Amino acid sequence: MDPEFAAALAEEAANTPIPSGPPTIEQIRAGFVQHVIMPHKTYHEQRLPPASSYIHQDKRIPGDGGNILVRCVTPAVEDGNKRFPVLVYVHGGCGVVGSIELDDFHLRRLSVDLQLVTVNIEYRLAPEHLFPAGIEDCYAALKWVAENASSLNVDLSQGFLVGGHSAGANFATVLAHMARDDPFFEGRQLTGQLLRGPAAHRPAPSGAVGHEYKAIEENQNNPPLTRGMLLGLYQIYGAPPTDPRFAPLLYPSHAGLPPAYFHVMDLDPLRDDGIVYEKALRAAGVKTRIELYNGVSHGFHLNFPWITLAKNVREDLKEGIRWLLKRGD
Repeated sequence: MDPEFAAALAEEAANTPIPSGPPTIEQIRAGFVQHVIMPHKTYHEQRLPPASSYIHQDKRIPGDGGNILVRCVTPAVEDGNKRFPVLVYVHGGCGVVGSIELDDFHLRRLSVDLQLVTVNIEYRLAPEHLFPAGIEDCYAALKWVAENASSLNVDLSQGFLVGGHSAGANFATVLAHMARDDPFFEGRQLTGQLLRGPAAHRPAPSGAVGHEYKAIEENQNNPPLTRGMLLGLYQIYGAPPTDPRFAPLLYPSHAGLPPAYFHVMDLDPLRDDGIVYEKALRAAGVKTRIELYNGVSHGFHLNFPWITLAKNVREDLKEGIRWLLKRGD
């Protein structure tokens, strides 16, 4: 285990009371805010670019379950006619926890550093809204971006990316399949997938690739996300395990998907989801690029954004997005 990561985990554990019983959904969400959202948000808030360098707008767009909040960030430039590529981003949290606040300040930094528009989606969560409500919200937001590109100062031909972390990466894989097969996106297809610690199949698949799913056992007790926590959240999420909108490895074909950039953590229970899914895309002729980080686990860069490997992940992320904007060339 990376020494900085181990020290950060030990310090967090020493300051976190041991629960007396199974946590309620309210306690799970409060813990996620305390240990994930706030450290990540605070770190990036202290490093935000000048407010004059970007335009931040919250918009409410129509969805089947009511209005959907999207947070749009556009680089501020003198040329009012300038257009940018766009990254549509989905936060993590197993479809149960998390919010638009998790990645907000980091996405503002990326917008300015990479000169692209970011659209951050606040989607419905389980158990109040069971699967596939969150997927439906995110797909509605993706279509809204395509329809409103001009008003967002976006040129889709420069880059139309979808991405996220954990469940957000899982959602991104599903959105990419849905958009590939939807005539609505003809002439304005996605051009890249940003997949950070994706979940691709639960439980581990049988058959040819089943033997490759070792991490769920090898890393089952590794914080911040243990196997027990993961399976408990999946139960709350309520997705049928054989539905490809939950387990995208089960889509009958991955051909024709846009290039995909992966982040995978060696100590993550979901490590092999990313590795196996990247192989499946590559076998289908999809351009891929994968980064494997040794000594760290799922979402460590959110809980402990100040450690050296988290900084390395963020620099690699920018290079990965640049690679996607070049269509994987």
